[in-house]
Amino acid sequence: MKKGIHPEYKKATVNCACGNSFETHTTVGDLKVEICSACHPFFTGKQKLVDSAGRVEKFLKKYGKK
Repeated sequence: MKKGIHPEYKKATVNCACGNSFETHTTVGDLKVEICSACHPFFTGKQKLVDSAGRVEKFLKKYGKK
């Protein structure tokens, strides 16, 4: 591999909106995320609607049960 062309690989802290945080390695640095493995429905098995700007209500209003 050529030297000097690869980005620096450093430790980073990932902070979730649910309050969970963990440490990993990345080239970007510290990250802030909305959903992590501690609160994602696929990993927890619980249904949780994550609403951004009323999209869930708009969908339910258009396609929901009447």
